[in-house]
Amino acid sequence: MKEIRWHGRGGQGAKTVSQILAQINLREGKHVQSFPEYGPERSGAPVRAFNRIDDGEIKIHSGVYEPHVAVVVDESLLDTENTAEGLKPDGTLIVNTKCSADDIRSRTGFSGTVVALDANKIADDAGTGFPNIPMLGAVAAALGSDLEVVEDEVQQTMGGKLSKDILEKNLVALRGGYEAGKGVHVGS
Repeated sequence: MKEIRWHGRGGQGAKTVSQILAQINLREGKHVQSFPEYGPERSGAPVRAFNRIDDGEIKIHSGVYEPHVAVVVDESLLDTENTAEGLKPDGTLIVNTKCSADDIRSRTGFSGTVVALDANKIADDAGTGFPNIPMLGAVAAALGSDLEVVEDEVQQTMGGKLSKDILEKNLVALRGGYEAGKGVHVGS
């Protein structure tokens, strides 16, 4: 089983991308869970979202305390939360940052795999302004999901909510994040 913990702020879409990730893996024949954890709902407040992905039935129904992957959508959370808490030593920490992986390792004390990508820049360059979609791309690549399946699920999930132009910009941002996550392998 692979467990993922997303760290973001209210309104940044961490919960949304955890749900899309679950749908991607469901399409790939996996058993999945996706659920959020947050206090009083308000924009900007820290939120967490979680995924579990497995080939067999998932019988655990609790929070994710020892994730294989921790995803930080908002770099400022590195200063206020222990984003690497419980992360498996051979796990992967994926951070939206302009900093290097070594800088993130130093700030968090996490010695495993660190993927540092500027999802804000990827999103801005694509014209969306939201880093959650590039972060989804990086996670999907690290988990070994097929890019076509990922793109199709984003189109299915967001296509009815966004104009064709904005959807295409999100797909460009997704591909940028996916490229950043290629070459990373998340163990089970």
